[in-house]
Amino acid sequence: MDMDKTNVIVREGFLVKRGHLVHNWKARWFVLMPDKLLYYKYDGSKRDSCQRGTILLKDCVITCPFLEYENRPLVIKLQTKNGVDHYLETCSREERDDWAADITAAVDKLRTAEDRKVTNQQAPAGSHLRDINLSKVLDSMYDVHSGIKMSNHVEQGCTYSNCFSGSAVVDWLVFMQLTLTRTEAMTLASALLEEGFLRTVGLRSVEALRTAGLGQQFMDDSTALYSFSDSLKKRGTVKTESSVSAVELSGKLIKRGYLLKQGHRRKNWKVRLFVLRSEPAFIHYYDPTKDDISPVGGFSLRGCLVSSLDDNGVPSGVKGKIQGNLFIIITQSDTRYFIQAPTHQVKMDWIDAIRELT
Repeated sequence: MDMDKTNVIVREGFLVKRGHLVHNWKARWFVLMPDKLLYYKYDGSKRDSCQRGTILLKDCVITCPFLEYENRPLVIKLQTKNGVDHYLETCSREERDDWAADITAAVDKLRTAEDRKVTNQQAPAGSHLRDINLSKVLDSMYDVHSGIKMSNHVEQGCTYSNCFSGSAVVDWLVFMQLTLTRTEAMTLASALLEEGFLRTVGLRSVEALRTAGLGQQFMDDSTALYSFSDSLKKRGTVKTESSVSAVELSGKLIKRGYLLKQGHRRKNWKVRLFVLRSEPAFIHYYDPTKDDISPVGGFSLRGCLVSSLDDNGVPSGVKGKIQGNLFIIITQSDTRYFIQAPTHQVKMDWIDAIRELT
């Protein structure tokens, strides 16, 4: 019975892992079991049968969010019992939090009764917020080395400078251990907002401040923007810019996920982070192994056709070892994108989402 339990698959999917010796990032297929994480390499468009590594979860320490990589805000850090660090990046905040929750649950189940007793003796959540000095929190946020990073953000076609998202603030407060949970972080951020230490930037955060109840005026949202109250005076007025790329990237986020894409020239298969947006309807794809946050490609969905490809045999135009779950997007200019999803359900979800926008 115990052997059967350890062979249960809790969760599986693509994650981007940092190497131990050479600190480059590689996309790997991860399988979460009750007591370990297994990971595999994709050979072309097919997962190889030989696992490339194992992370034992007993006595693991999970850090989520882990924010030491400026261009990688979606990283989970796992430190094993032997002190080995593993860095795993997901495709979205939702995926990151879901993976972290499942891994944490697995680690908790492996703990001894004595470990659980110690955990249960911790102070009640939220009790320490009364003792926090908001001015000191603000000073920490300003810190040039460990403080929150300001950058340009696009909202509804406008680019705002010297600001940060609500989710980034919540991530930072949890990472710095100023709060224990995201709910506590929202409460603390709302206090900073009420005291005038932070200010709203853009329509979403302004609307939330106007309509939300006291203590929940701050949004844990990647599209709600905020800034330091005096940063605009120090660095000038928030500027609005427009360009073709800004318009493309300003649409409403519909879907994110790791998919395999066949190259146009070499016909090799690579894992890419796909982002689907509406208003305007665009797909962009990114290289998750690179620190560059700019898309490596993308196209408008206007006039596109999307369809599933038969899993029997190799469709015309497709090269390499095929695992199935293929679909094709044909643009208005007749460019063909061959894409492979990790499962049939994921394939159909993407097809349905794209068809709603074409």
